[in-house]
Amino acid sequence: MLNKTSPDERYENELREMGYRSICGVDEAGRGPLSGPVVAAACILPEGCVIAGLNDSKKLTPKQRDRLFDEIKEVAVAYAIGQASPEEIDELNILNATMLAMRRAIEGLPQKADFALIDGNCARGIDLPHKTVISGDALSVSISAASILAKVTRDRICLDNDRDYPEYGFAKHKGYGTKDHMDALRRLGPCPIHRRSFLKFLSEDENK
Repeated sequence: MLNKTSPDERYENELREMGYRSICGVDEAGRGPLSGPVVAAACILPEGCVIAGLNDSKKLTPKQRDRLFDEIKEVAVAYAIGQASPEEIDELNILNATMLAMRRAIEGLPQKADFALIDGNCARGIDLPHKTVISGDALSVSISAASILAKVTRDRICLDNDRDYPEYGFAKHKGYGTKDHMDALRRLGPCPIHRRSFLKFLSEDENK
């Protein structure tokens, strides 16, 4: 295993040598939270693209992510965002809803991809040729770019959620199950954007 400090084009270049020309990176944000959609992004970068500071979105500050979000959109050959709603998450389960959001992102690309590099170890229902890459957001520039697009988009959705439902504190915890968020749920009950299938602790509390 190479000692890597930032993502590079190793995976993309291997695919170009195989004849692929329109390679999209795909990643998601928001699998773990108790509320809001799961958001996926697909991003095609030009060959040889260098974006200073590009890295796994989890390793960056919000300010760094915001800067990179704008730069990625400017330099990308194509990008698209896909979402699966809280209702779809409850109906399908979070893994299947994540795959749905990823398919929507890929299908939404204004320039079609001929190969997808997908973060993680699971890909279902992806029609075009693809490869999963564990920790891909730290290894592949395309996946890293997609991770930032997905993360910033979802964080901004959480800010909108906070304006709509300020009593829950979405701007602070971004929907994750922090003590403050869980205390608000116990006090107020769920709001329309909560994932009901993620709130089993509420019924468990009632049964104690």
